[in-house]
Amino acid sequence: MRRAAMRKLDRSPVVPGGARAVHAGPTRPYSPLSVADGDRIIDAAFQLLEEIGLRVEPGTEADRLLAEAGCLVQDNGVVRMPREVVRKALATCAKSVKLWNRDGTVALDIDDRHTWFMPGMTCIKVPDPETGEPRNSTRDDLALITRIADGLPNIDAVCVAVKDVPNSTPAGEIGEFVTMAENTTKPLEYLSEHADSLDVVIDIAAAIRGGHDRLREKPYFLHIITPLPLFYAAEHCNQVIRAVRAGIPVSVGTLAIGGASAPITTVGCIVHCLATDFAGMVLGQAAAEGSFCIGSTNPYFMEPSTGGIGNMPQTMIGEQIICQLRRQLGLPSFTGLGGDSSSARFDQDAVFEIATMMGQIFHTRPATCDYLGSIDQGITYSLHALLLCDDYAGMLRTMWQGAEVNDETLALDVLREVGLFGTVLGHEHTARHCRSQTWDSRYFAGNLPLSNNDKPDQTILERIDDDLRRRMAAPPPPALDPAVRQQIERILRDRDAWIGTAA
Repeated sequence: MRRAAMRKLDRSPVVPGGARAVHAGPTRPYSPLSVADGDRIIDAAFQLLEEIGLRVEPGTEADRLLAEAGCLVQDNGVVRMPREVVRKALATCAKSVKLWNRDGTVALDIDDRHTWFMPGMTCIKVPDPETGEPRNSTRDDLALITRIADGLPNIDAVCVAVKDVPNSTPAGEIGEFVTMAENTTKPLEYLSEHADSLDVVIDIAAAIRGGHDRLREKPYFLHIITPLPLFYAAEHCNQVIRAVRAGIPVSVGTLAIGGASAPITTVGCIVHCLATDFAGMVLGQAAAEGSFCIGSTNPYFMEPSTGGIGNMPQTMIGEQIICQLRRQLGLPSFTGLGGDSSSARFDQDAVFEIATMMGQIFHTRPATCDYLGSIDQGITYSLHALLLCDDYAGMLRTMWQGAEVNDETLALDVLREVGLFGTVLGHEHTARHCRSQTWDSRYFAGNLPLSNNDKPDQTILERIDDDLRRRMAAPPPPALDPAVRQQIERILRDRDAWIGTAA
């Protein structure tokens, strides 16, 4: 009976209000620094922007917006931001937003009290199903990943997990959004490199929602913008401006690599991260005050022995610290690093790293954990890794329930009743509470890890592979409404015609 229930594919919708994803309440997040030390790091980020500044590629509307906001904008693209300007942006930005599913019936609460799990992000390769060797990813791979994610119970939204390498153009980016919309009913995260792609995607999302005003009321996707550390190119500036004016929630940030693109010290790298984030938030508020435009840069660190990115302990403590600082500012944290692995294949090394990194999500509590299924330092995407991450997400949500403390759970009356010579094994209290906080794992069970399988000698990879094959054979999610699909095709035709006229 248990095995049959385990194998049932779960497409149940997210609970309205996000009750199952609440990470606040009985348990507390981990804060590795004192509040005073946290404030000192935040102040250093203000000082960096005020005295050193950042680069903003000249020639966009951002020049005027930042100058009018009180920034010093130089002809060479250097922008200095007085701390009062930055503080105002942090005060006026929206601290939460609802992200709605395709039908506009269920929403995720994006804030500092919930954690949502998503596949991603933008890997350029997938393992070949025949050889297991990485090959360039395609639109069909994105469609398959999206369909699998749609059926996973702890995956809450879908991101652009793989890039369509042969079509990495504005048209290709638009196609990625359409592919996701066609293959899941869950909310979306979207990432593009071109502002023109974003414009078309906003029109497509409005068609799905029933109009631009309705899209503003019920955003269908969160847009991810990825500048370089302390440098906003024209495309990034334009995307920030266009997204916030359309009412699209924005996560703006990058990966700062300590020892390469940022200082090697943990807090030095974090100062660099926060300054990059704050600059994007200043621009977002200058374009549309009160908009949801939140910085999301992640601290990574160079591994001294190889020169590559890695150094897991420093990366983990960096993530813990920056999440604490965002909590101090009342801001949600995005793109938690759990679920990501540097292993080139889904093997025992990947399982170790995924388990370790996802375990720390319990303590850091980001608003979104977006790298589930990403391996080989973000180059390759693994569906096997995604399924394992989904299972671990269920464990975290079980742990976030905490432990209720009352007369019933303290159970002194039960102990008085059974005495020192009795047993609680057959007591009604045990029957009433024995399943209140169990992790209903698909791949691990009560007698970890083999008791929940007809083939107890299977490896974890084999157990996950069996589940993946069942999910690949499952029916797809409901299709887009034919009338909406026609509208999307008309938008795409109009875009192609505009490109032809411009050429």
